[in-house]
Amino acid sequence: MTHGKNILIVEDDDDVRGAIAALLEGEGYEVTEAENGAAALRHLRSSSLFCLILLDLFMPVMNGWAFRDEQRQDPRIADIPVVVVTADAEGRTKAAALGAIDAMVKPLDFDRLLRLVADYC
Repeated sequence: MTHGKNILIVEDDDDVRGAIAALLEGEGYEVTEAENGAAALRHLRSSSLFCLILLDLFMPVMNGWAFRDEQRQDPRIADIPVVVVTADAEGRTKAAALGAIDAMVKPLDFDRLLRLVADYC
């Protein structure tokens, strides 16, 4: 189930997170930012009205794997689609293992990101 145009960006790098947020906001999306998986879970559990989650894998506090474990165990937020956004060249393989709908490897192709987001939001 998708909810409007609200996107959650889970990324520990302020510059990367800010650039993605600015791009998406410029396209009319509402963006919520989280610097790690634990912060993302707090946002999701207080308002699960997100159409998509953009998830980095390597973060302090709670990484992408631990976040996905928690997300998938919570029926209120388990069905929100996730796109892995990572610098890891094996991102697609790791995203598939996490049950993500897709993966994007940094540096990001912003045109592809916008197409992907448009498919889900």
